[in-house]
Amino acid sequence: MARNKPKLYRLTKIGHGLVKEGLKDYESIYGFCEANKRCIHRQTFTKFHDGDGVIRDTAETYCDALEIPNWRESWDNIVELVPEKITDWPVYDDGWVGRKKLVSSLTKKLRENCRLLLLLGITGIGKTALAERIADDIQTRFTKILRVNFDSDDSPRNFVNIAGRWLEELGLLIEDRQTGTILKGLVNHLREERILILIDSSEALLTESEDGWGDFEDEWWAKFFEDFLTIESSESRLIVTSQDLPSKIETLASRYPNSYHREILDGLLEDEQISLFEKAGLDVDLESEDKLILLRIAKIYKGHPLTLRVVSGEIVESFGNNAYAFWQNVGNEIELVEQHLAEAESGLKSEGENDDWKLHKLTRKIRAEVYRRRLDAVFKRLKNQNLDAYFLICVAAKYPRPVQDSGWFLQLDIYIQRLKNEVYSQEQKQKILDDLFARFLVETSINHEHNRVLGLHNLIRSVALEHRQSLFTQPLFT
Repeated sequence: MARNKPKLYRLTKIGHGLVKEGLKDYESIYGFCEANKRCIHRQTFTKFHDGDGVIRDTAETYCDALEIPNWRESWDNIVELVPEKITDWPVYDDGWVGRKKLVSSLTKKLRENCRLLLLLGITGIGKTALAERIADDIQTRFTKILRVNFDSDDSPRNFVNIAGRWLEELGLLIEDRQTGTILKGLVNHLREERILILIDSSEALLTESEDGWGDFEDEWWAKFFEDFLTIESSESRLIVTSQDLPSKIETLASRYPNSYHREILDGLLEDEQISLFEKAGLDVDLESEDKLILLRIAKIYKGHPLTLRVVSGEIVESFGNNAYAFWQNVGNEIELVEQHLAEAESGLKSEGENDDWKLHKLTRKIRAEVYRRRLDAVFKRLKNQNLDAYFLICVAAKYPRPVQDSGWFLQLDIYIQRLKNEVYSQEQKQKILDDLFARFLVETSINHEHNRVLGLHNLIRSVALEHRQSLFTQPLFT
């Protein structure tokens, strides 16, 4: 019979103030723990001080050692029960692997002064899962967790609608439904309480600005972030994910560097890729032929987490866990991409406008879960929001390896001359390229001559090549 889990207690706001007062007799938490090292473990006390839960006996020991006045009589004001932990996250699950150092680093920032964490990168790179992974680690510090996912939430995206819903979840009644009143009520609650807010797919809130891309379509969102960052003291935290850089947040947050951090995600490393395949039940033994095949696939997809999970699932479900059998069906396509990349790297191939990559449609599941649900939406959104940027990524896809900015601009010149019969200035061309940068659709690196070069993620290039094929054959402005 399973044993009941012990109840855990954490500090209330009043309790944290009393603990802080008690620590004044010592130079630091370290000094306090050293002075009481027979009965106090520094790591456990630090967790309790930072808002995590401990059993009652441990909490009582701390109150005694800190000589908190009348703590027994004031027990219910000093500590509170830690609420039941969220265990069923929408995205973060048992299939999670890797990013241990990153999780530790970002969690540490949020436990310290960072109020706003922005996770950025291309679709499917693992932003939402990482946000939930971090939230899972720190959730015991907060009295309430609020969230919204603009990729799946069909309700209106304006600030007043979302904030009003959050206030209802917090049990706060706002009779005056004016946006300013709702903003003030929410920010005041974030000031007074410990609230964790997760905002997913915030690219859905963005629009064009005077300086390019990344302003908020609803200006009240910008006001919300600004007011939150300017609170003198707050233990609430925001974790925001986005495919596009919210330039307005970046501008606002630059004034408060200690309260803000942004992280651009890359694909999984090789050891993380192996862990992912192993968790899926695939053969990754040292001498396994399957392991070599899986790593070749992972390399072509640059460790893209969503694609690798889809591939793993398909091997398990449709090929009886046999990666070699899967390779028999898709190996020719992978080898074609490997050949193109090798030729580009060696200098034998400088252009590939007729390359027919099928990485985004390699299998039925990749076509359905990676392309149709994710990548197709990215290209449609880009085409609707910035037609010139859409065409730039398509025409620049002719380069199988990274080239300098001038190569991209050359292709853009050809496009606008042929399709628009116009000539763009250098400033116009740079603004178009900057839009792609802001959407993280361009990868940068330094070549052997110490020049910055621009390229595309293999998945992005695969889609762009398909769009390129119809570039000059379909009406553009119908």
